[in-house]
Amino acid sequence: MRYQQRECQAAGCGLRFPVAEASELGANCPLCQSPTQFVGEVYDTHEITQRRVAAGPPVEALLDNIRSLSNVGSMFRTADGAGVTHMHLGGFTPTPAHPKFAKTALGAERSVAWSHHPDPAAAADALVGAGKRLWALEGGPRSRDLFELIDEAGGPGDPPIVLVLGHEVSGVDPRVVERCEQVVRIPMAGIKGSLNVSSAFGIAAYLLRHARGVVITPRG
Repeated sequence: MRYQQRECQAAGCGLRFPVAEASELGANCPLCQSPTQFVGEVYDTHEITQRRVAAGPPVEALLDNIRSLSNVGSMFRTADGAGVTHMHLGGFTPTPAHPKFAKTALGAERSVAWSHHPDPAAAADALVGAGKRLWALEGGPRSRDLFELIDEAGGPGDPPIVLVLGHEVSGVDPRVVERCEQVVRIPMAGIKGSLNVSSAFGIAAYLLRHARGVVITPRG
Protein backbone atom coordinates (compact mmCIF):
# COMPACT_ATOMS: atom_id res chain seq x y z
CA MET A 1 0.00 0.00 0.00
CA ARG A 2 1.13 3.57 -0.68
CA TYR A 3 0.99 6.36 1.89
CA GLN A 4 1.37 10.11 2.16
CA GLN A 5 1.78 12.48 5.09
CA ARG A 6 -0.82 15.02 6.15
CA GLU A 7 0.18 18.12 8.12
CA CYS A 8 -2.02 20.25 10.36
CA GLN A 9 -2.20 23.87 9.17
CA ALA A 10 -2.94 25.39 12.58
CA ALA A 11 -0.25 27.67 13.96
CA GLY A 12 1.36 26.06 16.98
CA CYS A 13 0.19 22.54 16.11
CA GLY A 14 1.93 21.17 13.00
CA LEU A 15 0.98 17.55 13.66
CA ARG A 16 2.13 15.23 10.86
CA PHE A 17 0.71 11.75 10.33
CA PRO A 18 0.35 9.14 7.54
CA VAL A 19 -2.78 8.20 5.61
CA ALA A 20 -3.30 5.98 2.58
CA GLU A 21 -2.54 7.69 -0.73
CA ALA A 22 -5.27 10.20 -1.66
CA SER A 23 -7.37 9.21 1.38
CA GLU A 24 -9.84 11.73 2.72
CA LEU A 25 -9.22 10.44 6.22
CA GLY A 26 -7.42 12.97 8.39
CA ALA A 27 -8.73 16.00 6.53
CA ASN A 28 -9.07 17.47 10.00
CA CYS A 29 -6.30 17.19 12.56
CA PRO A 30 -6.98 14.42 15.12
CA LEU A 31 -5.35 16.60 17.79
CA CYS A 32 -6.91 20.05 17.29
CA GLN A 33 -9.48 19.47 14.50
CA SER A 34 -7.94 22.14 12.24
CA PRO A 35 -7.67 21.50 8.47
CA THR A 36 -4.72 19.46 7.18
CA GLN A 37 -3.06 19.15 3.78
CA PHE A 38 -0.93 16.56 2.02
CA VAL A 39 2.82 17.20 2.23
CA GLY A 40 5.83 15.36 0.82
CA GLU A 41 6.03 12.50 -1.66
CA VAL A 42 3.88 9.39 -1.75
CA TYR A 43 5.82 6.37 -0.43
CA ASP A 44 5.48 2.60 -0.25
CA THR A 45 5.69 0.37 2.80
CA HIS A 46 8.10 -2.56 2.60
CA GLU A 47 7.83 -6.01 4.11
CA ILE A 48 10.83 -8.13 5.05
CA THR A 49 11.80 -10.27 2.06
CA GLN A 50 14.06 -12.82 3.77
CA ARG A 51 13.33 -15.61 6.20
CA ARG A 52 15.53 -16.43 9.18
CA VAL A 53 15.74 -20.16 9.80
CA ALA A 54 16.25 -20.53 13.53
CA ALA A 55 19.12 -22.50 15.02
CA GLY A 56 17.42 -22.60 18.41
CA PRO A 57 15.02 -25.23 19.77
CA PRO A 58 11.35 -25.54 18.80
CA VAL A 59 9.26 -23.20 20.96
CA GLU A 60 5.62 -23.36 22.05
CA ALA A 61 3.76 -21.28 24.65
CA LEU A 62 1.34 -21.92 27.49
CA LEU A 63 -0.67 -18.84 28.45
CA ASP A 64 -2.03 -19.20 31.97
CA ASN A 65 -5.15 -17.03 32.39
CA ILE A 66 -3.90 -13.96 30.53
CA ARG A 67 -6.86 -11.60 30.61
CA SER A 68 -6.06 -9.01 27.91
CA LEU A 69 -7.36 -9.67 24.41
CA SER A 70 -4.85 -7.14 23.09
CA ASN A 71 -1.91 -8.90 24.78
CA VAL A 72 -2.90 -12.32 23.49
CA GLY A 73 -3.48 -11.06 19.95
CA SER A 74 -0.08 -9.39 20.00
CA MET A 75 1.50 -12.61 21.24
CA PHE A 76 0.02 -14.51 18.30
CA ARG A 77 1.58 -12.01 15.90
CA THR A 78 4.93 -12.45 17.66
CA ALA A 79 4.53 -16.24 17.57
CA ASP A 80 4.06 -16.12 13.82
CA GLY A 81 7.17 -13.98 13.37
CA ALA A 82 9.42 -15.96 15.70
CA GLY A 83 8.29 -19.38 14.52
CA VAL A 84 6.48 -20.47 17.69
CA THR A 85 4.62 -23.60 16.65
CA HIS A 86 1.71 -23.86 19.10
CA MET A 87 -0.13 -21.60 21.54
CA HIS A 88 -1.74 -23.47 24.45
CA LEU A 89 -4.40 -21.13 25.85
CA GLY A 90 -5.31 -21.87 29.45
CA GLY A 91 -8.21 -20.81 31.65
CA PHE A 92 -9.94 -17.60 30.57
CA THR A 93 -7.19 -16.61 28.10
CA PRO A 94 -9.02 -15.27 25.01
CA THR A 95 -8.90 -17.49 21.92
CA PRO A 96 -9.07 -16.67 18.20
CA ALA A 97 -12.76 -17.54 18.38
CA HIS A 98 -13.32 -14.08 19.94
CA PRO A 99 -14.81 -11.74 17.30
CA LYS A 100 -12.29 -8.97 18.07
CA PHE A 101 -9.21 -11.19 18.25
CA ALA A 102 -8.01 -10.38 14.72
CA LYS A 103 -7.76 -6.66 15.54
CA THR A 104 -4.35 -7.19 17.17
CA ALA A 105 -3.38 -10.62 15.79
CA LEU A 106 -3.74 -9.23 12.24
CA GLY A 107 -4.14 -12.64 10.61
CA ALA A 108 -1.53 -14.48 12.69
CA GLU A 109 -4.36 -16.37 14.38
CA ARG A 110 -4.74 -18.24 11.07
CA SER A 111 -1.08 -19.26 10.83
CA VAL A 112 -0.29 -20.35 14.41
CA ALA A 113 -1.77 -23.57 15.80
CA TRP A 114 -3.62 -23.22 19.10
CA SER A 115 -5.68 -25.18 21.59
CA HIS A 116 -7.72 -24.26 24.65
CA HIS A 117 -7.35 -25.92 28.07
CA PRO A 118 -9.75 -25.15 30.94
CA ASP A 119 -7.10 -25.94 33.58
CA PRO A 120 -3.57 -24.68 32.78
CA ALA A 121 -2.06 -27.02 35.39
CA ALA A 122 -3.60 -30.04 33.68
CA ALA A 123 -2.26 -28.72 30.38
CA ALA A 124 1.20 -28.39 31.95
CA ASP A 125 1.02 -32.02 33.13
CA ALA A 126 0.12 -33.18 29.62
CA LEU A 127 2.91 -31.16 28.02
CA VAL A 128 5.52 -32.52 30.43
CA GLY A 129 4.15 -36.02 29.83
CA ALA A 130 4.66 -35.48 26.11
CA GLY A 131 8.35 -34.81 26.71
CA LYS A 132 8.26 -31.04 26.40
CA ARG A 133 10.29 -28.68 28.60
CA LEU A 134 8.38 -25.97 30.44
CA TRP A 135 10.19 -22.69 31.08
CA ALA A 136 8.15 -20.19 33.09
CA LEU A 137 8.76 -16.46 32.65
CA GLU A 138 8.40 -15.55 36.31
CA GLY A 139 10.21 -14.17 39.33
CA GLY A 140 10.88 -15.89 42.64
CA PRO A 141 13.74 -17.82 44.23
CA ARG A 142 14.14 -20.24 41.31
CA SER A 143 14.32 -17.50 38.70
CA ARG A 144 17.43 -17.38 36.50
CA ASP A 145 18.54 -14.83 33.91
CA LEU A 146 17.25 -16.00 30.52
CA PHE A 147 20.28 -14.55 28.75
CA GLU A 148 22.54 -16.88 30.75
CA LEU A 149 20.61 -20.01 29.78
CA ILE A 150 20.81 -19.94 26.00
CA ASP A 151 23.43 -22.72 25.90
CA GLU A 152 21.03 -24.93 27.88
CA ALA A 153 18.15 -24.31 25.49
CA GLY A 154 19.43 -26.71 22.82
CA GLY A 155 18.86 -26.67 19.08
CA PRO A 156 16.36 -27.64 16.38
CA GLY A 157 16.57 -31.36 17.16
CA ASP A 158 15.91 -31.01 20.87
CA PRO A 159 12.51 -31.30 22.60
CA PRO A 160 10.39 -28.15 22.41
CA ILE A 161 10.59 -25.50 25.09
CA VAL A 162 7.15 -24.34 26.20
CA LEU A 163 7.31 -20.75 27.42
CA VAL A 164 4.83 -20.33 30.26
CA LEU A 165 3.40 -16.86 30.86
CA GLY A 166 0.82 -15.96 33.46
CA HIS A 167 -1.85 -13.50 34.48
CA GLU A 168 -0.77 -9.87 34.14
CA VAL A 169 -1.08 -9.25 37.91
CA SER A 170 -0.91 -12.59 39.74
CA GLY A 171 1.59 -14.31 37.43
CA VAL A 172 1.88 -18.01 36.75
CA ASP A 173 -0.13 -20.44 38.89
CA PRO A 174 2.25 -22.02 41.47
CA ARG A 175 0.96 -25.46 40.44
CA VAL A 176 2.28 -24.78 36.94
CA VAL A 177 5.58 -23.35 38.18
CA GLU A 178 6.19 -26.61 40.08
CA ARG A 179 6.06 -28.48 36.78
CA CYS A 180 8.57 -26.21 35.04
CA GLU A 181 12.12 -27.32 34.26
CA GLN A 182 13.30 -23.70 34.47
CA VAL A 183 11.95 -20.44 35.87
CA VAL A 184 13.50 -17.59 33.92
CA ARG A 185 13.50 -13.82 34.07
CA ILE A 186 14.33 -11.00 31.67
CA PRO A 187 16.83 -8.62 33.32
CA MET A 188 15.45 -5.19 34.23
CA ALA A 189 17.60 -2.04 34.38
CA GLY A 190 14.97 0.46 35.57
CA ILE A 191 12.58 0.90 38.46
CA LYS A 192 10.03 -1.67 37.28
CA GLY A 193 10.31 -5.33 38.19
CA SER A 194 8.77 -6.80 35.05
CA LEU A 195 7.67 -6.12 31.48
CA ASN A 196 4.27 -6.26 29.86
CA VAL A 197 3.51 -9.93 29.26
CA SER A 198 3.41 -9.62 25.47
CA SER A 199 6.72 -7.75 25.43
CA ALA A 200 8.33 -10.39 27.64
CA PHE A 201 7.03 -13.14 25.38
CA GLY A 202 8.48 -11.45 22.31
CA ILE A 203 11.94 -11.10 23.84
CA ALA A 204 12.01 -14.69 25.12
CA ALA A 205 10.63 -16.28 21.96
CA TYR A 206 13.06 -14.52 19.64
CA LEU A 207 16.01 -15.09 21.96
CA LEU A 208 15.39 -18.83 22.23
CA ARG A 209 14.75 -19.25 18.52
CA HIS A 210 17.48 -17.06 17.05
CA ALA A 211 20.27 -16.26 19.53
CA ARG A 212 22.41 -19.25 18.51
CA GLY A 213 22.66 -18.16 14.87
CA VAL A 214 20.56 -18.25 11.72
CA VAL A 215 20.59 -19.21 8.09
CA ILE A 216 19.05 -16.56 5.84
CA THR A 217 16.97 -17.73 2.89
CA PRO A 218 14.74 -15.87 0.39
CA ARG A 219 11.10 -15.49 1.39
CA GLY A 220 8.80 -17.39 -0.90
